[in-house]
Amino acid sequence: MIVRNIDDLKTSGNYREKPGVWTSARYLLDEDGVGFTLTQTTVSAGSTQIMEYKNHLEASLIIEGQGELTDMINNQVYQLGPGSMYALDKHDRHQLKAITAMKIVCVFMPALYGPETHDEHGSYPLLNQ
Repeated sequence: MIVRNIDDLKTSGNYREKPGVWTSARYLLDEDGVGFTLTQTTVSAGSTQIMEYKNHLEASLIIEGQGELTDMINNQVYQLGPGSMYALDKHDRHQLKAITAMKIVCVFMPALYGPETHDEHGSYPLLNQ
């Protein structure tokens, strides 16, 4: 059984942030052996990010806040709020705009190792540690 809290993540180095834009509390990683990563991500109000996870699939559940998700291929815009979910099942290039501060629970496959940060394409590298 694995039980962790946010203080555990900060102590172990499994808490990442880009001040004023996002934080990523990484509760489950590759080393845990469950096959996926579970994060709690906060996104700062007014921030906009373009991402494209070329090496990972992601599903996200909005817990708090309001935002907009734009599919960068067809420019379709989706309104997000508590209870909204989106899955990037085709490594979709997307823009996430936080209207208010947002709290999001995310699942990544394959699992992250922990130190990943977004590259110039808004993607996480595929680490083989």
